[in-house]
Amino acid sequence: MELDADRFIKGMESVMRRPVHEDVTADVDSEGGSSSDMDFDESEGDSNVAYPYEDKRCAKARCYCTIVLRFLMAGPISLPLYEKLPQKNTVQRVLDVTIFVLLLTLLAYRILSLKSNGFSWFFALLCESWFTFVWVVILSSKWNPVVYRTYPERLLFWIDELPPVDMFVTTADPTLEPPIITVNTVLSLLAFDYPANKLACYVSDDGCSPLTFYALLEASKFAKLWVPFCKKYGIHTRAPFRYFYDEEESPHDNSTEFIREYTKMKDEYEVLRRKIEDATEKSIPCDLSSEEFVAFSDIERRNHPSIIKVILENKEGLVDGLPHLIYVSREKCPKYPHHYKAGALNVLTRVSGAMTNAPFILNVDCDMYANNSQIVFHAMCLLLGCKKGQDFAFAQSPQIFYDGLKDDPLGNQLVATQKYIGEGISGLQGPYYSGTGCFHRRKVLYGLWPDGCMETGGRSKLTDEGLRQSFGHSREFSKTVERILSGLSGKADCPYDLSSSAEAANQVADCGYECGTSWGTKIGWIYGSTSEDVLTGLKIHARGWRSAECKPDPPAFLGCAPSGGPASLTQQKRWVTGLLEILFSKNNPFIATLTAKLQFRQCLAYMYILSWGLRWIPELCYIALPAYCIIANSHFLPKVEEPAFLILAALFAIYNLHSLLEYCRIGLSIRTWWNNQRMGRIITMTAWFFGFLNVILKLLGLFEAVFEVTQKNQSSASGDDNHKDAGRFTFNESPIFVPATTLVLVHLVAMVKALLNLTHGRHESRIGEVICNVWVLLCFLPFLKGLFKKGKYGIPSSTICKSAALAAVFVHLCERVSIA
Repeated sequence: MELDADRFIKGMESVMRRPVHEDVTADVDSEGGSSSDMDFDESEGDSNVAYPYEDKRCAKARCYCTIVLRFLMAGPISLPLYEKLPQKNTVQRVLDVTIFVLLLTLLAYRILSLKSNGFSWFFALLCESWFTFVWVVILSSKWNPVVYRTYPERLLFWIDELPPVDMFVTTADPTLEPPIITVNTVLSLLAFDYPANKLACYVSDDGCSPLTFYALLEASKFAKLWVPFCKKYGIHTRAPFRYFYDEEESPHDNSTEFIREYTKMKDEYEVLRRKIEDATEKSIPCDLSSEEFVAFSDIERRNHPSIIKVILENKEGLVDGLPHLIYVSREKCPKYPHHYKAGALNVLTRVSGAMTNAPFILNVDCDMYANNSQIVFHAMCLLLGCKKGQDFAFAQSPQIFYDGLKDDPLGNQLVATQKYIGEGISGLQGPYYSGTGCFHRRKVLYGLWPDGCMETGGRSKLTDEGLRQSFGHSREFSKTVERILSGLSGKADCPYDLSSSAEAANQVADCGYECGTSWGTKIGWIYGSTSEDVLTGLKIHARGWRSAECKPDPPAFLGCAPSGGPASLTQQKRWVTGLLEILFSKNNPFIATLTAKLQFRQCLAYMYILSWGLRWIPELCYIALPAYCIIANSHFLPKVEEPAFLILAALFAIYNLHSLLEYCRIGLSIRTWWNNQRMGRIITMTAWFFGFLNVILKLLGLFEAVFEVTQKNQSSASGDDNHKDAGRFTFNESPIFVPATTLVLVHLVAMVKALLNLTHGRHESRIGEVICNVWVLLCFLPFLKGLFKKGKYGIPSSTICKSAALAAVFVHLCERVSIA
C-alpha cells in the first residue's frame, strides 16, 4: 500500500480518537522500508503491554511525532500488512526422515522373511504398511512450516476504508450450551477494537429458545455499559466471566476512578448473571405474552416459523457506538431437512446478506469468546494484504481452550498437533477450516473461483434468472449477492436501516427457501457431513483458493474443552463420523486433486484427518497381536537376539523420543506428552471405532448420522484444575467403552498366561510380546483402574459383562488356533 497525504491525515485523526491504552508505536523505527528490510522487535508489536495508564499518553505522543517526522522526510512509504515467515526445523526433519527409513527397512525385513513365519507376521506387515502410509502423510503435511506475522497498527491509516464484518454466533441447545456462555461470547464480540458501525453480530438460536432471547436482551443492556468501559480502560479480556473471575485478569489500574467503575461493572454483571440463572431455573423464563416474547408462545422446537429480532441497532452509524445485534431462529418444519449447523450458518449468510451484507464474515461457536480485541485487524491484515491473484479465501484461528486441565489428561487440547501439523499445512494451500474462529470472504462462500468464475458456471456477473436459480427467489437478496460478486462493499444504503430489511430477511430464513437452489451443494456451507467445516474448507481449496492461519498473541479466541470422558469421546465420534462421510463421498480429496485445483500435498494433508476413522482397524490388529501371540504360542516380533529386533527397538525409541522433544520444544510437560499418547490409543479404540460403524451403517441405509451437540461447561475460576476430580476419566453405560474394556481384559489374560509360562519354565512367550503387552496395559490404564472403581469413575457392570463375553470368545479362538 502507498501512503498519501489525505490518507495520512485521516489515519492520524482516527488514531487521535482511539483509546489511549493502545500502543501504536510498533514498528515506527522501521516504517521507512519494506518488510524484507525491517528488523522487528516482538515486544513493539504487542498492543496489550501493560504500561501505566499515564505513560501510554506519553508513548502515544512520541509515536505521533515519530510518524510525522518520517512522513515529512521520506514521503510515501510502503507498509506491508503481514509477513510470511518459514520456520527452521532441521532437527525435526532429520528425525522424521530417520523414522521413515526405519519403517521402510522394517517392511523390507517383513517381506523377505514372510515365508518362514505365520499369519501373525503377515498381519503385522499389513499394519506396519498402514503406519508407514500415515507417516508419509504426516511427513508431507509438516515438512514446510510457515507462520504469518501481522501488523494491525498499519491499518490505522485506512481506518475509514476498512470493510464491514458480519459476525455469526451459533447455538443449538440452551441446556447443553447454557445461555450465559453465549452471552459472554456475544459481549466479547461487541467490544472488538474495530469501528462499531462496521460490525454486526448475528446469533443463530437453533433451539428457538425464549431463554436464549431473554439472555441476549438483558446482555444488550449490560453491553451499553461494558463496551465503553472496556475501550476506555483498554481491558484485555472482554468476556466478563473471565475478566472478573480469573485471578490473572485482576485490575492493574489503582486509580480511584477505575476502581469505582470496575466495582460497578462487576456488580452489574452479577445482576445479569443472576437474572439469566434465575430464568434458567424456571420452566418458562419470562412472560411470553409480552410484546417482545409473543413470537415464542405456543411454538414447537422442531416446527416453528422464523423469528428475527433486532436487539441492538446502530442507526446513526457511530464509530464509538455499539454494533448491531440481531437474533435469528430459522424456520423449521419436519418435512424439510435442516442440515444442523451448516443449515443454520447458510441461513445466517442469507439473513445477513439481506440486512448488512458485509464482504467479510466471522463465525464462532457460542463457547468461543474473543480473547484478543484486535483480532479483526489481524485478520484484515491477511485478507486485505494479499497480492492480486493470491488472495486468501479465509483466515482461520486455531482452537485454544481457556479451561484446559493441567497436563491435558483427556488429550483434547491438541496443542502439539496445531503447532506442527497446523504450521506445516500453512506452508501448503493453507489450514483447514475448523468451524469456529474463522474469517471468510463472502464472495468465496457464494461460489466464486479465484479467476472470477462462479461455481455454478460463467463469470461472476450472472443474469437475474441465474441468480435466482442459484441463490433463491428473493429479489432483494439477489441484489445484495450481485453487489458482492461485483466487488462492491456492503449495502447501497448506509448507514443500514435494518427494519426495512426485515421482510426480506424472514423470507430467506424459510426452511423451503433452498429448494431447487445451489445452497449446500455449491454455495455456502456444504451439506453431506456432520463435519461441515472441513467439507466446506475442502471445497474452497478445491477451487484453487488459499487460506491463512491467523495466530496473534494473545490468542484470538478461547473456548471450553469437554471435561469428562464421555463428552470428550462423543465429540471425537462426531468429528470422525463427519470426516469419514467426506472420505467415502464424491468430495474425496483425491477426486478433487484429479478433477479440480486441490494440490497433491494439500490432498495428503486432508487425508491426515479424513483417515482418522480408519486407523482403528490396523491399530486394533496391532494391539491385539501381543495378546494373541502369548495365548496362541505364536510370535509377530523377531527374537531379542536377532539383529532385526534392533530395527523395532530403534523405531520405538526414536519415535517416542522425537514426539517427546516436540512437546518439550513448545513448553509442554512430559506428563502432557504421555497423556496425549495414551489418549490417542483410547480415542482410536472407542470414539473412532464407533464413528466408523456409524458411517458403515449409514452407507447401508441402516442409520442416519446426527449432529451431537457437546455439553459446554463454563469455568468461572482459574483454579478448577486443582479440584480433586479434575481430569479423572469418567465412564457411563455407553457401548463406546466396550472395545477398550475388552482389550484390557484380553491383555490381562495374556499377562496371566505369560506369568504361568514363566513359572513352569516354559519360554514360548517371547520377551518382545510381553513388553508390548505391558505397554498396552499402560496405555489403557484408566480402563484398568476403572475395572476396580465405583460410580462414574468405574466401568459399569453391564459394560464389563459385555466385554468379558467378547474377551472369552477371543481367548477361545486363540486357544483353538494354538491347538490346531
